[in-house]
Amino acid sequence: MEQKSQPGKKEKKCFFCYNNIQDVDYKDVNILRRFLSSFAKIVPRKRSKVCMTHQRQLTSAIKRSRIMALIPFVQR
Repeated sequence: MEQKSQPGKKEKKCFFCYNNIQDVDYKDVNILRRFLSSFAKIVPRKRSKVCMTHQRQLTSAIKRSRIMALIPFVQR
């Protein structure tokens, strides 16, 4: 079955698909911070509006950049 969009509802678009970014880079901290909450938690897919493949890449990139000390594990 096809789901029809409701009037007034905005269609979700993946940030990475929209900007034609194939791989999420762990060194690009400015993009990664966009997908972190105020407590430095990884934002879920429902709220970030990122597709499944890019969400998986995003999660591993954030974890990798935390280990490399580019992003903090916890906000104070």
